[in-house]
Order: sequence, then structure tokens, then C-alpha cells
Amino acid sequence: MTERIIPVADLRYLHSIPTIPATLEPATGLMADKLARPLRDLRISVTDRCNFRCVYCMPKEVFDKDYQFLPHSSLLSFEEITRITKIFIAHGVEKIRLTGGEPLLRKNIEKLIEMLASLTTLDGKPLDLTMTTNGSLLAKKAQSLKDAGLKRVTVSLDSLDEATFQKMNDVDFPVADVLHGIDVAHQVGLSSIKVNMVVKGGVNDQEIVPMARHFKGTPAILRFIEYMDVGASNGWKMDDVIPSAEVVRRINEHMPLTTLEPNYTGETATRWRYVDGGGEIGVISSVTQAFCGDCNRARLSTEGKLFTCLFATSGHDLRALMRGDYSDAQITAAIAHLWKQREDRYSELRSINTEGLNRPVRKVEMSYIGG
Repeated sequence: MTERIIPVADLRYLHSIPTIPATLEPATGLMADKLARPLRDLRISVTDRCNFRCVYCMPKEVFDKDYQFLPHSSLLSFEEITRITKIFIAHGVEKIRLTGGEPLLRKNIEKLIEMLASLTTLDGKPLDLTMTTNGSLLAKKAQSLKDAGLKRVTVSLDSLDEATFQKMNDVDFPVADVLHGIDVAHQVGLSSIKVNMVVKGGVNDQEIVPMARHFKGTPAILRFIEYMDVGASNGWKMDDVIPSAEVVRRINEHMPLTTLEPNYTGETATRWRYVDGGGEIGVISSVTQAFCGDCNRARLSTEGKLFTCLFATSGHDLRALMRGDYSDAQITAAIAHLWKQREDRYSELRSINTEGLNRPVRKVEMSYIGG
């Protein structure tokens, strides 16, 4: 094969240029990694910027006024995102989640949604196209997002208590505005709204039951997420983790729960429903009950690096291939080669042995590739 010069990517994290196999095997939608896990879910970060400074994601002492975000020229264009999404669909991806940073800060995000909403899965069904947002701009954007083709939305909300919420978002943003955004999203027809609460011991765990009580009987599904050791900037300690079993125990004391079957293989949340019919909650337990065994998710960073695990230390530069004039067939084969070598199971290994978690290797930040 003729050698080509590939432009150097931003050096924020360790990365490599994906290998293009000598034989370009076409996508079948059936590929699996070394642990027999398929690829079904792609999470795409559309910006590394956010208007919150949440203590577990973008703490202000790291992401301060002098922090240099990526220049616009480094970001994947909407056309590049759509192109790479088509390639991932050929490999079996059925769900696309747009994330960030805060994705609603990306200018004209509705145009990207419209482009992605026109795509279909291998069996001809519409993509499951969803977005995770902090909700700050949701009331303003909900109608245009729905009109563009967004199917669902997940809103991050860590407390109903004003002081606690503002302490966690660290920019004094009012909780009422997020709640209003959730209401508007429901009114315009964004279905299956999920609300994610990251639970950090000693900070907002006193809000577990009030949050459950508030969203019980509403269209929203509340999900509690164990505080995770993503990246290196949030000062994670195991002592700060409130196990999901404890979350369920606390809620069950006041509002009895019973288990539900998962909606699909690889679902991150364990589902519970209220015995009295008041809806359901979910718990995401990647620290205490690792679910690596059926993880079918890949993540694409803002400027086109592919990460095969949320806890990865390095990525694979797909932007270099797209801007290096490689064909779709070559990129398709390169992604297949990467996925077939995948054997990530960080959370399982952490559960077996928590020693050595504070390694000198720099893990990718959640704000860079989304949750």
C-alpha cells in the first residue's frame, strides 16, 4: 500500500493512528471483540466545553478560566460525524448518544441531529438517537431538538436542594431551571426522559430519597450512578462511593421496590419498579457491580479519537484517517481491526483488586468523551 502522510492530532491524550489491514474485509454487523462483545452503542462527544464545573467531572480548579479548550478546527465537522456514524452502523451500531462537555453548546447542533436522524440501522429501523445534557439550555432547545429528530434525552441532575446542587455544579445554576427544562422536554414529546444523579458520599447522598420521591409517578426515569474514577481530576476515592445496593435499600425503606428485567442486553442500569405502580428507577453500579461482561459501547471524542472503554488511557485517531483521504472501506476495516482486539474490562479488574488505581498513566477525562 502507498504510504500517506497523516496530520498530527491534538496531543491531549495518548493516541495511535489505526492500522489499516492489508485485506479490507467488508462490515457484516456481526463483529465481536476478544470477549465476544458486539458493537451496538456509539457515544459521540460534540464539544469539550461545558457551562457547569461539576466537582466529579470538570472541577473548577482544573478547568479554570485559563484552561485551553480545543479550537473549532480540531472538532469533527457534522459531515465527518455523519460519515463515521454510517461506518459504525455498518458494524452493527443501533444507538447513538450525543454528549460532551455540554452538547447544547455546540452551535447548530440541531443540524447534526437532523443529519443523523436520516440514517437507519442495518435492519432498516430508525437509529435510537439520544442526548445527555445538563439541562441548562433544554427549555430553550427542546422543541427544535424534537423537530430535528432527537428521540430521547437524558438530563444530569444531582440534587433538588438548591445549595447542594449549586455546590456540585459550582456555577450557581438554579435547580428550578433544570426542572423546567425536563418539563418542557416532556411537553414537546421527547419520550422516555431519564434523569441521572451521580451520588457522592458526604456531598449529595442525603438527596437520594427526596430525588426518588420527587420523580416517582412522573414520566421521567431516575437513575442513580455510583461515583466513578473516570479521569484523574476529580480526586476519586473509594470512600466517596455509595454502593447502589445502599441506594436501593434507602429508597425501599420508604417506597417499596421490586426488580425488573433489563430492556436489552448490555443495558447499564439495573432496573427497579415501585410496588405501588409509581414508575421505575435505575442504578448504575460500575464500581461495585461491574458490567464489563456485556459492554457493547464505543466512544468518539470531540476531535475524532475512538476510545473502547470509559476508563481508557489512550485512543485511536479516526480523524487522521478521515482527513487523510482514506476511503470508507479502509476506515471500516481499521475499526473492525481495533474492535476485534478489544479486551477492556477495567471495572471488573478494579472490583477484583483496587490497589494501584492511582497509576501515573493519565486516564481520559469524562468531560472529553462523555459519560
